[in-house]
Amino acid sequence: MALIETGPNLFFQALVILGAAVVAAPIFKRIGLGTVLGYLTAGIIVGPALGLIRGGEEILHVAELGVVMLLFIIGLELKPSRLWSLRQDIFGLGLTQVMTCGLMLTAAAMAFTGLPWQAAPIIGFGLSLSSTAFAMQLLETRHEINSPYGQRAFSMLLFQDLAIVPLLALIPLLSPRVSENSQNPLLQVGIALVAIAALIAAGRYLLNPLFRIIANTGAKEAMIAAALLIVLGSGLAMQYAGLSMAMGAFLAGVMLAESSYRHELEADIEPFRGILLGLFFVAVGLSLDLNVIMQNWLMILLAVPAVILIKGIMIYAASRAFGSNHSDATRLALLLPQGGEFAFVLFSVAVAAGLFSQDVSSTLVAIVTLTMALTPLTVAMVGFLVSQPTAEQLEEDFEGAGSDVLMIGFSRFGQIISQVLLTSGHQATIIDTSAERIRQAGKFGFRIYFGDGTRLDVLKSAGIEKAKIVAVCTHNKEATDRVVDLITSQFPNVKLFVRSYDRTHTIELRKREVDYEIRETLESAFAFGKRTLQELGHMEDAAEAIIDDVRKRDEERLEAQMAGDIYSGRDKLHLKPVTPEPLVAPAKIGKRIDQPSDDDLKVEPV
Repeated sequence: MALIETGPNLFFQALVILGAAVVAAPIFKRIGLGTVLGYLTAGIIVGPALGLIRGGEEILHVAELGVVMLLFIIGLELKPSRLWSLRQDIFGLGLTQVMTCGLMLTAAAMAFTGLPWQAAPIIGFGLSLSSTAFAMQLLETRHEINSPYGQRAFSMLLFQDLAIVPLLALIPLLSPRVSENSQNPLLQVGIALVAIAALIAAGRYLLNPLFRIIANTGAKEAMIAAALLIVLGSGLAMQYAGLSMAMGAFLAGVMLAESSYRHELEADIEPFRGILLGLFFVAVGLSLDLNVIMQNWLMILLAVPAVILIKGIMIYAASRAFGSNHSDATRLALLLPQGGEFAFVLFSVAVAAGLFSQDVSSTLVAIVTLTMALTPLTVAMVGFLVSQPTAEQLEEDFEGAGSDVLMIGFSRFGQIISQVLLTSGHQATIIDTSAERIRQAGKFGFRIYFGDGTRLDVLKSAGIEKAKIVAVCTHNKEATDRVVDLITSQFPNVKLFVRSYDRTHTIELRKREVDYEIRETLESAFAFGKRTLQELGHMEDAAEAIIDDVRKRDEERLEAQMAGDIYSGRDKLHLKPVTPEPLVAPAKIGKRIDQPSDDDLKVEPV
């Protein structure tokens, strides 16, 4: 099989990488292992396994822009005030995690590698850094970035990005090749601080005016180019100052978090971020050296679980020390036990400084890569090690319950209805299963009680026998049906007013002969449609006539569907080929509504 070198045949390499990614990522997503592991596997197959592509390190350098853009987008979501609120986690939890993991791994390196003591701290602290790309991608996929443990994970990763500066400054001090040209560590830290200050100043006083000028020209492609310029420019500025490109892009994002152009910037960057981040994971797989793994398989076999275990224990302990509960601490320990992409940078600099050989670096890179590859599997263990949170239970106390209206369910729908009743002077007894909602509603004087409306004893205790009307406002269709069935069988004389989930549910409720039902989105959609018509130039009376006509037709179709199936009543739509015709006066508008609505033609009823 011919080997494709990096450089020539660039388009064919791109074709191979894209083809492998397109095949592997959906397969791994389908079987529950996540796209990250799919990209890694694709890289291993087309690189070390089949030898189709060589030169993963060069591709990795380009693909790291995906990590840079990911941090920029994260920065856009974080206002400076919110970032300041995370300072304790960043400089408290983050520092503790890096120090404890670094010291433990340094001790392990000194005990088992046989390398000079100067190399051990670089190895230990290099392995203590976790992968921003892997962790943030997994959090984003699971929609957990804004969860408490997601915020703490982000804080630790942010501190690790900062920690790369002193770690790089430490290498010349430990190196046997110290030269007169080696930069003073204090000077390097000073340069980094000046660069951060300069970037913050530029973000505050230059970026918004720049985007305002470009936006006024109406040149969309110029806005995209400006967004890429900001990301790459800020990243390179931080890199030249000794920090990471990701840190620079993150700071630029934070500076633009309160900008009116934030959403447009995010939309412009997102396609590039997605492609390059996927390429990054493929490149990690490409850079894996199978020969090194075969030569040092026993050491790697022992080191990979050791690194994961040591980091997991230390992260759990640090998280608990800073106030995380067992569940969040366990999630953090399973999310961040891998090595990180910045370890690649640290180890390559250490080789250049003579702290250890290239073979040692290759072995360490293999260890880091394998810990990355195992991250989706460690995260998947959360379901086995952490029990799902159960809803808080309150004591069932129905003292004082009983009124003309018994309301079951106090979500958005029920809250609005209760305000209508209270404003008119009618009291309602409300039962709900959310302890938090009950606490909040109690502060505003609602007569609300903890209880399950699907239980007969709860309904009796809540005063259903005194109620003139039972308003079932639960937002779950199955729960609503259970409540309705229980009440119609045990209290057939009570009037049932029910919140319907969709059109099919409305028909089912009518067949149960409830006294009144309404689709939860029906009237709000009519109000929205009427206001839209008015904005388009229709007079209020004409808009109201159109809405009344649609409401009348909808009711006619429901009655027809009651006797047939969900697709009955189509004749009420005047279904026939629709041909263009001149607009008619509003007074005649009811005669020309002969085009079916989306509500009637969708396969899934609403």
